[in-house]
Amino acid sequence: MENENFFQKVYRITKLIPYGKVTSYGAIATYLGAGKSARMVGWAMNASHNLEDVPAHRVVNRKGLLTGKHHFDGTNLMQQLLENEGIVIVDYQIQNLERVFWDPSKELESFY
Repeated sequence: MENENFFQKVYRITKLIPYGKVTSYGAIATYLGAGKSARMVGWAMNASHNLEDVPAHRVVNRKGLLTGKHHFDGTNLMQQLLENEGIVIVDYQIQNLERVFWDPSKELESFY
């Protein structure tokens, strides 16, 4: 991971998010040792839409809001993809976020 740029590191972590789980921009940033770079993680997610193997729909804001929904093709594609994985969404917000939240800092071996 040392030779990868920040976006590549974000994509590597995003690919590890299990089916039926979500994480936040900030959780990824924190795991990568860049806790104040949640917005940059969002930029990486926005830039990932031509990469088929990056499940960007599984990355939401810290409150479980689908803030990236406008960057997906189709009216509600992000929501549909999450609902297809069994995640309940009301008014563009994930319900029972604590149950479906995947924290890379707790689930993965330390980056450092």
